[in-house]
Order: sequence, then structure tokens, then C-alpha cells
Amino acid sequence: MVYLICINFSKEDNMKSEVLEKDHYYHIYNRGINSCKIFMNSDNYSYFIKLFIKHLIPHVTVYAYCLLNNHFHLVIRVDTEAEITSQKFSNFFNAYAKSFNNAHSRTGALFERPFKRIKLDSEYYLRNLIIYVNTNPAKHDILYNFEDYSFSSYHQTLIKNSQIIAYSEVLDLFDDLENFTYVHQAKRLILDNKFLFEY
Repeated sequence: MVYLICINFSKEDNMKSEVLEKDHYYHIYNRGINSCKIFMNSDNYSYFIKLFIKHLIPHVTVYAYCLLNNHFHLVIRVDTEAEITSQKFSNFFNAYAKSFNNAHSRTGALFERPFKRIKLDSEYYLRNLIIYVNTNPAKHDILYNFEDYSFSSYHQTLIKNSQIIAYSEVLDLFDDLENFTYVHQAKRLILDNKFLFEY
């Protein structure tokens, strides 16, 4: 089955601080305070992922992610109780901010607070959000060939080799690898649409 992707995410979606409930899916996203950069170099990106694995796996299952210079997106399922998962996220963000500040001789908060989260209410929303996140580098004119962007989940899903992405579950959502690839390429044709959370 081919999933056509014409969903138009709106900023008017519920953006309150949802409680992270076990067995539910969420879009987790945030940006640097005052839109400052949260990644200065490749080491920062890699360390963010390393810390995420340390603090959040296996408390969440990850379906997609994209790290851009001043913001990030994560598509997850929560696999442990809300209080535990929320604390793990807090520990993760604090650890990264401390490391980033030390490395770049800065002080103070790095991320906006609280971090944003939206509960996904359907599998349709989940599939389209995965596509949105994977193609985010092209949307922000960072790299038109989003397939080549190093700090998103698209390539890792294709090669089925990742410490962070549940690629088997992702591909099941799209039936197979061929359809997963097709819908991402089709998204390239509609990148002029308005999409979710344009930082």
C-alpha cells in the first residue's frame, strides 16, 4: 500500500505539556533558548545521541529523530511509567546542557522549558510525523537531499543498523522498505506546504 502524504500539521494543535503516558506515542521537540544554537559541531550532535541512548533507552522506543542546529525532533513511544520517563528526559537534557556549556564557554539555560511534547492520536499521524521529521533538513533548506543528512534517522532506517531507531517497527508502519522510501521521496514534491512547528 502506498501512503499519500498530504497532511497539513497546524501550530494550533494541542501544544500544552502533555504527561508522558506509558504505551503512548509522542512528538518530542524543543529548541535553544531564544533560538540559540544547541549544536555547534559534529561532536555535539554525536554526544547528544550518545547521551540519549544512555538516559532514554530502553525507557522509550524511537521511530524517528532529526537534529538541526537550533532545534530537534523526536518521535517516540513511552515504554516505562510517566514519572520515570520524565525524570530520564530531565537528566538527559541537563547532562547535555552542562557538557555543551563547558565545551563552548557559556553559562545559563540552553533549552526552552518545558520541552514540548504532543501525544499522537492515530497511526496516520504517527506515519506522517515520521516522514516530516526525516525530511526536516530539506524543509529548512539545510540539505535538499535529506537522505544524505547525517543527524536524522532516515539513513539508519534504510540500512537497518541503529542503536536508537526501532527500524523493524518503523518499516512495518509503511508495509515495507520500498514504500517507506517512496513516501519520503513523494514528500519532496510538497515541501512548499506549511508544516508543523516552523522554527
